Amino acid sequence: MKKALFVDCCLRPGSNTRKLAEAFIDNLSKEYKVKHLKLEDENLKPLVGEWFYSRQEILDTTSERTHPRFDYAHEFAEADLIVIAAPFWDLSFPALLKIYIENVSIDGVTFTTGEEGLKGLCKANNLVYLTTRGGFYNDSPMESALPQLRNLSEFFGIQNFHSIGVDGMNVEGYDAEASLNEAIKEASELAQTF
Repeated sequence: MKKALFVDCCLRPGSNTRKLAEAFIDNLSKEYKVKHLKLEDENLKPLVGEWFYSRQEILDTTSERTHPRFDYAHEFAEADLIVIAAPFWDLSFPALLKIYIENVSIDGVTFTTGEEGLKGLCKANNLVYLTTRGGFYNDSPMESALPQLRNLSEFFGIQNFHSIGVDGMNVEGYDAEASLNEAIKEASELAQTF
């Protein structure tokens, strides 16, 4: 059975982004066992102070990457498919997702360094990013979440990056519901291709 990792950074009740993600997950082949990682329920900490230094000490003193501090990284690296759902906040995504990314970015687990530079080690061939935006930011240079996640996908060695973003969710007079429903249909169809 294949493993899909659903990284859920949808923080609001009734989140439109979660609706989009659920449509994707619900239409994913039964070949996939889905691990739903709801970030707000995890004990994630930013890499600052003692939390940073203790991690660095583990990295510096052993080539083994079996410490529990690296569990998120192993889970990410071993998934056959990565699905990230996060709303568009402050021209990017919530800080909680960045903290999670810091925790999965482990040399020797999700990437490695060598004479040729960086090389991704993740098993997944596909990363799917699902988001909703209050305003209209599709194809805008102010939309910085999309390029960051696309670049991280490449950094981790994940060859194919897919995204579905829904604009106008908070724009008065715009038919946000119709836009969301169209994206839900698109997400459902995309899921069926895996």
